[in-house]
Amino acid sequence: MYIARILYPVKVLGPGNRLGLWFSGCEHHCFGCSNPELWEQKEKHNISLEGLMKLLKPICDNYNVDGFTLTGGDPFFQPNALRELLPCLHMISDDILVYTGYRYEELTGRYKDILRDISVIIDGQYVEAENHGTILKGSDNQRIIYLNRLFEARYNEYLSHENSRIQNFTTQDGIISVGIHLPEYEDRLRIITQKKGLEEA
Repeated sequence: MYIARILYPVKVLGPGNRLGLWFSGCEHHCFGCSNPELWEQKEKHNISLEGLMKLLKPICDNYNVDGFTLTGGDPFFQPNALRELLPCLHMISDDILVYTGYRYEELTGRYKDILRDISVIIDGQYVEAENHGTILKGSDNQRIIYLNRLFEARYNEYLSHENSRIQNFTTQDGIISVGIHLPEYEDRLRIITQKKGLEEA
């Protein structure tokens, strides 16, 4: 499977302190995508299930993981990887949120077995003109679909008290900005960095 990023604690893509997994590979290529660098699968991101679980184990053993958020890229670009991974994640938390550019109706016919292991899915391609900073959704055409109704109250509570915000992680590759970014985010960031005398890498 191709996993580009592992981040914890992610607080802006679902309730609680979440372990975020960014899959690489996506065929949608949405205009204004916040992670176009993850469209292509690169061999440096190729990892076995065993290798991935070894990376996750110290986090799960030492910290409180309230749930998982799987995004990308598009996790459903790698359905076999999802089939393999989801049962292992369920042993840690049943709260598994998956972002996908495919519509839910496209997935039900082919991937019912995978969908059974997902609690909440946010579906649909990103449409920049419909990005109004709505919490959890990249654009308003996307839907939050509860596949496990036991989590609906928890997410509704989160949605009612949270605002759309950004969370920055410092990694060995630089700073990774997580959350629902407004369309002008990159332009504003460029202006701020220039004012501070910083240059883009």
